[in-house]
Amino acid sequence: MTFHRRAFLQSAAATLLTAGATIATPPRKVKLKKAVKFAMIKVPGASVLERFELAKKCGFLGVEADSPDKINRDEMVQARDKTGIVIHGVIDSVHWNQRLSDPSEEVRAKGLAALKTAMNDTKYYGADTCLLVPGAVKDKNTENFDQCWERSTAEVKKALPLAEQLGVKIAIEVVWNNFLTTPELLIKYVDQFESPWIGAYFDCSNMLKYGVSSADWIRRLGKRMLKFDFKGYNVQKKDWVPIGEGSENWPEVLKACEEVGYHSWATAEVDGGGEKRLMEISRKMDEILELT
Repeated sequence: MTFHRRAFLQSAAATLLTAGATIATPPRKVKLKKAVKFAMIKVPGASVLERFELAKKCGFLGVEADSPDKINRDEMVQARDKTGIVIHGVIDSVHWNQRLSDPSEEVRAKGLAALKTAMNDTKYYGADTCLLVPGAVKDKNTENFDQCWERSTAEVKKALPLAEQLGVKIAIEVVWNNFLTTPELLIKYVDQFESPWIGAYFDCSNMLKYGVSSADWIRRLGKRMLKFDFKGYNVQKKDWVPIGEGSENWPEVLKACEEVGYHSWATAEVDGGGEKRLMEISRKMDEILELT
């Protein structure tokens, strides 16, 4: 065998090996973590631990808790430690009624105090985000868009020092409050704080009615997206539908998550129930999120 022929064969073999390695390696796919709102686990008379155990039995890896709340914090932590179920986040439970955009300074002060309580509970549970709806556009004279922006911004700024101290991120959620209805508005709202302790909590279904796809929202939000909720909304019917029957285009959502590097939690936010209902939700999430 001549030198040239031997060199050619060696080069061809190396090329084939490289090509084979490329073909054999599948493209990396997003792997999300499946969670459920703790309030969705509805079993009459069940203890906190039993509710955590049910979440685990149904295949969930985490829960998201409410605060302020009457549930004993220590029981939550003990149940977390015994089951391995992560409390990944906390929801400000009074942000709708004690709005940071309310015309009343007294109500806004109560709302800020509640947010700080929720943030402290976030830290206590070992979670990393506190979900906040910052306000709502309610009245053209007393609680309009500009007033909602200005008032809520001022109150959130007061909470940011505590967020940094606790190592907890405030996650601004998009809902039907006639406020942050486009990706550009949410981005502008979050970015104005110039703080790493605030980001976006994106609901893949809530915002479909405003005309921008879930995947496009995610792509535009990018690293600002801290968490996202999981349910179903049908644009044509203009109504909530079972998971998987909505207009979310989940394959495209997963693709967008991969593009922006999101590999965190997907949390169900639908009507809950006992074991049968939670198993149904869990199986549907496995199917749609390609977790099986």
